[in-house]
Amino acid sequence: LVNQLPEANLILLRHLFGVLHHIEQNSGVNQMNAFNLALCIAPNMLWLPSPTGPEEESRSTKKVASLVQFLIENSGEIFGGDIATLF
Repeated sequence: LVNQLPEANLILLRHLFGVLHHIEQNSGVNQMNAFNLALCIAPNMLWLPSPTGPEEESRSTKKVASLVQFLIENSGEIFGGDIATLF
């Protein structure tokens, strides 16, 4: 799916998840592992198109957080092994 994105979107995601992965790599110092990062950033990345009840929003947020955590933890494989060279 990543390869089907427009190039500008792919570059943006690659940089975003490169930064998040870098932060996660220092979780021993900053306490921000992939799970914590995902909980913080997921609600700002994807949301339901129309207002729903609190239960549906909670389920949706958990799904997005799981996706973001997966992308952080696997960013090298998803966006290229040289993601660390962005820094």
